[in-house]
Amino acid sequence: MNKTSIDTLVIGGGVVGMSIAYGLALAGERVRVLDEGDDAFRAARGNFGLVWVQGKGVSSPNYARWTMHSAKGWQAFAQDLTDRTGISLELEQNGGLHFCLSEQELEQRVASMESLRLALGEPYPYEVLDHAALRALEPHIGPKVVGATFSNLDGHVSPLRLLRALFAAFRALGGELINPARCERIQKLSDGFHVWAAGVEHVAGRIVLTAGLGNRHLAPMVGIDAPIEPNRGQILVTERMKPFLKFPSGVIRQTGEGVVQIGDSKEDVGLDDSTSLEQLARIADRARQIYPLLENANVVRTWGALRVMTPDGLPIYQQSTQYPGAFLVTCHSGITLASAHTTALVRWLRGGDEPASIKTFKTDRFHV
Repeated sequence: MNKTSIDTLVIGGGVVGMSIAYGLALAGERVRVLDEGDDAFRAARGNFGLVWVQGKGVSSPNYARWTMHSAKGWQAFAQDLTDRTGISLELEQNGGLHFCLSEQELEQRVASMESLRLALGEPYPYEVLDHAALRALEPHIGPKVVGATFSNLDGHVSPLRLLRALFAAFRALGGELINPARCERIQKLSDGFHVWAAGVEHVAGRIVLTAGLGNRHLAPMVGIDAPIEPNRGQILVTERMKPFLKFPSGVIRQTGEGVVQIGDSKEDVGLDDSTSLEQLARIADRARQIYPLLENANVVRTWGALRVMTPDGLPIYQQSTQYPGAFLVTCHSGITLASAHTTALVRWLRGGDEPASIKTFKTDRFHV
């Protein structure tokens, strides 16, 4: 069996793993990414592409702070990737909307946003729009939309273009990507971490587990608990349409190619990434109520993808106490947090100060 050495091994080649690998390569490290391959349950390929702040962290002000920190760095992050690779990420970060179809929905939304603002004790950019104010921003909304909340930090990006740019920039910096390379075993020995994958023994001084749902199997090998479960989301994609949607929302966005993506489901169905007519019909009906012009749009494809969820929905950023130098990173907001993962998180992984906002995101919170 072959054996090769490297500074850092990143196990998992989705958006989370590649953001971290890119940041480590930028810092001058020799980095190798082991990626299971396209038959993995990869959240990145089914992602909605949102860079999103509003409403995140209602139960955790630290998560709201971490999310805002990352969102504020996204413009520079995207520009750097485009400058290095020539790949446009189709980033639009001019604001985003959360639609409400009843007065009760709007009241509950405003209450949760105001609660979060008060808990943060710092500026939290959002505003409340009634139907008339919303219609001035989005002329095509339907009469059933009572109002919305708006945040100027929100936006969206092409997740596939982002992943492509991360791969290209990583390789240009000398990073190694091995695919397919399903990790089979991890062992800490005197000279570092030994990882066996696809007939090769890899040795590294540091390993970062970013394998999504695969972390359930891998993390215990380095003494870390990974209580994560899949949560399915379904998406409909329309034919290309004349641009009409100015701002994305958590359920509807129009891409740079003109297609409209529609998604609004959270389902505990295990490792089932198929679609169901019942959910797709519900998603389509709500989208039609928000934008009536979608009623006659042709749906050209649908898909399901699995989110990586912890019991409380918040990330895990954990260094192993049993085997220092082994890290677990898992979250379900890999797009939004990509900017912070490339910068502030990488500095911590390399021995710098841990960002204050992520100190509470350890696995011991699940064992109180």
